[in-house]
Amino acid sequence: METPLKIVQRAYEAFHRQDIPALLDLVGEDVDWDFIGPSNLPYAGSYRNRQQMLGFFAALDGAEEFHAFEPREYIEAGEHVTVLGWLSATARVSQKSYEGEWVHVFTVRNEKIVHWRGFAKTRAR
Repeated sequence: METPLKIVQRAYEAFHRQDIPALLDLVGEDVDWDFIGPSNLPYAGSYRNRQQMLGFFAALDGAEEFHAFEPREYIEAGEHVTVLGWLSATARVSQKSYEGEWVHVFTVRNEKIVHWRGFAKTRAR
């Protein structure tokens, strides 16, 4: 049986490979997935199942070109994993580059991600 930390690490590995089907295989059917951010971000909002999450990842890909996306610290507490990271990206519409820190909070049960909250603080370069 894999630990919650290992499941989360596998999810990031799939994201880095742009293998969204592999990432979704790590997610429970009735996931509670929320990106907390400004309403002008097309991927901000709530997603309640894997099908809706396809919309999240499509909106993310359509909005951002990542140059770096780095999980830097993992904090595991039972079924909860908090990840602190950093990113560098360009907004596709404005072509403005930015960088910033992010926090992702996961809950993993029965080797599936069942809850996720994402938060980011960015600044233009």
